Amino acid sequence: MKSKGEMEDQISRALTQWEKEYLGRGPISVKTDIVRNMIIVQLRGILTPAEQKLAETKEGMLSIKRIRSELIESGSEQLREMISNMTGKHVASIHTDISTHTGERIIVFLLAENLEEEFQK
Repeated sequence: MKSKGEMEDQISRALTQWEKEYLGRGPISVKTDIVRNMIIVQLRGILTPAEQKLAETKEGMLSIKRIRSELIESGSEQLREMISNMTGKHVASIHTDISTHTGERIIVFLLAENLEEEFQK
């Protein structure tokens, strides 16, 4: 069995690879934390230069948030399968948001069971 840190690192790497393959561009950095039944992933540096420019207006910012959310939603089955395969746990839901100010995205995977307690045994 992997350690908690190894599992978090594996998830970070897999999400970076998924972003590159599915969205065409990867984040600058990724940090994953396993907390109870949640996997919290922080991705930094995800906005393109064009998106950064577009985010200067409210309409542009809302457009980026909507489009990026729809892109994640369209790939959500791949993400669910990827996380389930790595953790052995069912993914109950996925929540995400993006900050157009910082260029960060947060993805929270809610699992059907507590994953963190597996590492405390």
